[in-house]
Amino acid sequence: MIKTRLVRLLSHTKKYIVWTIVWQWIALLGQIVSIFAIGRFIDEILAQTVTKNNVIMIFGILVTAIVIRFVCDEMATRASFAASVDVKRILREKIYEKLLRLGASYREKTATSEVVQMSAEGVEQLEIYFGKYLPQLFYSLLAPITLFVILSRISLKASLVLLVCVPLIPISIVAVQKIAKRLLSKYWGLYTTLGDSFLENLQGMTTLKIYQADEQKAVEMDEEAQNFRKITMKVLTMQLNSTSVMDIVAYGGAAVGMIAAIMEFINGNITFGGTLVILLLASEFFIPLRLLGSFFHIAMNGMAASDKIFKLLDLEEPKQGSKTLPESSLSVELKDVHFSYEKDREILKGISMEFPKGSFISLVGESGCGKSTISAILTGRNKGYEGKVQINGYEITDIKEDELMSHITTIRHNSYLFKGTVEDNLKMAKPDASNEEMEEVLKQVNLLAFLQTQNGLETKISERGENFSGGQKQRLCLARALLADTPIYIFDEATSNIDMESEEMIMDVIRKLSKTKTILFISHRLANVVDSDRIYMLEEGIVKEAGTYEELMKMQGIYRRLYESQKELESYASKHKTQDQQQVRKAV
Repeated sequence: MIKTRLVRLLSHTKKYIVWTIVWQWIALLGQIVSIFAIGRFIDEILAQTVTKNNVIMIFGILVTAIVIRFVCDEMATRASFAASVDVKRILREKIYEKLLRLGASYREKTATSEVVQMSAEGVEQLEIYFGKYLPQLFYSLLAPITLFVILSRISLKASLVLLVCVPLIPISIVAVQKIAKRLLSKYWGLYTTLGDSFLENLQGMTTLKIYQADEQKAVEMDEEAQNFRKITMKVLTMQLNSTSVMDIVAYGGAAVGMIAAIMEFINGNITFGGTLVILLLASEFFIPLRLLGSFFHIAMNGMAASDKIFKLLDLEEPKQGSKTLPESSLSVELKDVHFSYEKDREILKGISMEFPKGSFISLVGESGCGKSTISAILTGRNKGYEGKVQINGYEITDIKEDELMSHITTIRHNSYLFKGTVEDNLKMAKPDASNEEMEEVLKQVNLLAFLQTQNGLETKISERGENFSGGQKQRLCLARALLADTPIYIFDEATSNIDMESEEMIMDVIRKLSKTKTILFISHRLANVVDSDRIYMLEEGIVKEAGTYEELMKMQGIYRRLYESQKELESYASKHKTQDQQQVRKAV
């Protein structure tokens, strides 16, 4: 069972596989020599021809053979380990490079959880395939032939019986393979589904708790886990049954060969020492193949994993553009843009917009109207659109992806902070940034004073910035964005889910930034877009209204109704907050 494409992909590991086989074979020869020495010694004892020199020679041969066996086993283990290391390194590099070529839109074609499973457990299975299974496969073919050639000089009949019984093991493996292939394909499918569900529920745990839907999701996950348990038990049962079959074949074949050798001895065709040699080496015909059977199921898992890996590697890559962009201010234009995440469910329905150089443009509307979809298209995360999306007159698909990324900075409500230090996270935007530059952007977002009370730029950040408040995280993400200093900035609900103080501070920074950069501001809070050069009011994937704040208020349409409604709610909330504070003071 060899997958030629997989072997070609990992051709660099061939030399380690060859060396593993060579060292195993030399170890086998050492064992054969030692047993032959014992057999000859016994024949000499029976013939009463033993001398002191013979004893010393036999002892020397045995010691040498044991040392050779030990050294060869150690070298084979090292070669196997080197093959395993190479497999993990190469496969994970290939997967990562493929994701980079797929670009920001890779999630349109594959699930993140599936990629994680492939690069983790899937690669681990293939590590065993190359490090253990393949060397053992070739060695299990070489060992019986070597033993047959050597033992046939003692007894051709007994050696031939042993050799004939050897193919029964691979035949049983092939029979199991047909069942295992279908079963393991189903196993990996359920495994991936379970991983997707777990990741989704884990990320949405807070929401589930709020709506008390965690118990329902737990029941659903229990059902999925039960289905996975059932398929796992089927796999384990299949493995156990196949192991039993291979044991019967291996021990049965060795027993038949031993009986043939004993019969040859009874008939006077071979000596007692020769019989003992065959008896001791009979199992070596079958042990390599029996061990191969132990690796077989892991290899099958590896094959199933490799199918998924190749499915990822074979994904069609988006056409790479060749156009470059100037470092100066950039204009953006959308003409009759249509987009769908799913067939027959259009999100954008002929959107047309203009973002002139150095303008402050806002997109508003209810959730699901297509605001974030437009942001994703502009940053290359959504590619399957119809119509025209142009930056400085170039179609966005004709622009190099790295060029696009270096000219557009997106700050979302859930922008990611990596585990490390403040400096580490800031230098992602500008690797050669000086301490003065980093401190300046931190000052702009009103975060420098706080960090100076901690450990300055060396302040530790936990995973996802969990040791910072929501407002602090968002301001740090904004500081990182400012350090990037790109011509276009997209703020996608960047002020949601944070305190009022942080929101006002961030809005001040955005207003200052809009004087020199092209700003696309997406917000559900209409009070934040009042200063915009142009506001686009979206509804169900269509631009319903467009204009300045004053123009939209004069229209007395959707924007005005939503604006006044929000203002009324905020006024009501503020009034009651003040009353609550007064009551608390009185109580104190």
